[in-house]
Amino acid sequence: MNDNENAGGTYGPNTQLVRAGYDPFDYHGFINPPKVHASTVLFPNAAAMEKHDQQYTYATRGTPTTDALCNAINELEGAAGTVLVPTGLAAVTVAFLAFLSPGDHALVVDTVYGNVRHFCDTMLSRFGVETEYYHPEIGAGIEALFRPNTRLVHIEGPGSNTFEMQDVGGISEIAHRHEAVVTMDNTWATPLYFKPLEFGVDVSIQASTKYPAGHADILLGSVSANARAWKRLRQTNTALGFCGAPDDAYQVLRGLRTMGPRLERHQSSALAVAEWLEAHKTVGPVLYPALPSFHGHALWKRDFKGASGILSFVLPSTDDIDAKRKSHAFLDSLMLFGMGYSWGGFRRLAMEVDLKDRRVLKPLYKGALLRLQIGLEDVDDLIRDLDQALRSAS
Repeated sequence: MNDNENAGGTYGPNTQLVRAGYDPFDYHGFINPPKVHASTVLFPNAAAMEKHDQQYTYATRGTPTTDALCNAINELEGAAGTVLVPTGLAAVTVAFLAFLSPGDHALVVDTVYGNVRHFCDTMLSRFGVETEYYHPEIGAGIEALFRPNTRLVHIEGPGSNTFEMQDVGGISEIAHRHEAVVTMDNTWATPLYFKPLEFGVDVSIQASTKYPAGHADILLGSVSANARAWKRLRQTNTALGFCGAPDDAYQVLRGLRTMGPRLERHQSSALAVAEWLEAHKTVGPVLYPALPSFHGHALWKRDFKGASGILSFVLPSTDDIDAKRKSHAFLDSLMLFGMGYSWGGFRRLAMEVDLKDRRVLKPLYKGALLRLQIGLEDVDDLIRDLDQALRSAS
């Protein structure tokens, strides 16, 4: 039996991750696909070249390596098609450019990734697209924001850094009544813990840099669409000339094979750290959807199958100067946690979060907001490091 035959019915998620996208017997039984480095592809004759009458025509439009990853993501997402782009940010911007034109109006959640906001406020604005930011917990109230020219709604769930939950299905239903496309950045949960297309989203976006790659050494993004949105997404990506490099695609596909066990470890350790922080006398609110005390916990529990490895917490302070002193003292005292951007890799990270760019959802917490990426280390070691750093910041 080869990897694409299933005698037992539906595969479990980890089995799906291990086998999705590639049949070893298509390549002489080798477990991993070949890395095809290419630009030019030869045609057997002039007629085939004229009609593009073969599977591969030029490497920007796919290779066996990139197709193996796209096929795997299609299976995980339940998508009609997937394109690969150089970064997670590019994955969002390609989706926006596919469905927005001059004179259009876009609704974007106010807890969106900061660099996406920058793109909306600069590039999209320059192209004549108006962006309006909405409260992440608006729910059915989003209907009041629609205009005749609203063409796109962008969801990020949970929200960047503060993890507000959104009613993805409800918002998608309203958006479709107004003939708008729904895009969602699903990097936090991955399709293992949440499948946007099953909740009415048209375009599901991942920064493959994070959990799919898993080792903090790859930049890649994926954009997956349902049948309604796929053709236009594909046409836009082709026109822009974006493509994923074969080495990066190979590494991300390899990372997918172990993403299930890694996510389980990230989640269990993050929950242990969140519970420990919540009980600590010097810590304010802990922001992590899997915590029962979290404001959006019920919505997370209803729709999501798991949580990932990043969380935030507040160091209470009397004023901005005190907040900065405490955050720097905490970060500089950490011995195991490193300070750096991104997340999703095997290593623990810490950083201070700045929420000053938000327009609708103003910071509700008085003090410094710290974000932690909980890695694959022994959680007791991480807690000891956090404990001594909190003592230094008190």
